[in-house]
Amino acid sequence: MAEGKLNCWVYRSPRNEQMYLYLREEECFELVPAPLLERFGAPALVMELELHAGRVLAREDVSKVMANLSELGFHLQMPPEIKPKLYFGE
Repeated sequence: MAEGKLNCWVYRSPRNEQMYLYLREEECFELVPAPLLERFGAPALVMELELHAGRVLAREDVSKVMANLSELGFHLQMPPEIKPKLYFGE
């Protein structure tokens, strides 16, 4: 791994659309707390990424993801908040 770069593996949840789990080691699920992994469901590998300070992620701050991977071994990306438009009549 080059200086300032971090490889990670991204898994999607079969139970929660747009919920992703980033791991610093491939298939190293023992780093993830058991209750979280149970709620997440059976992880499905989506991709392998090389993270670095200049990388842009769609919905996450790359420095936060890298910090969590370094400190915890994983990062959980939650689905976006969906705010439905409510119709209040005329």
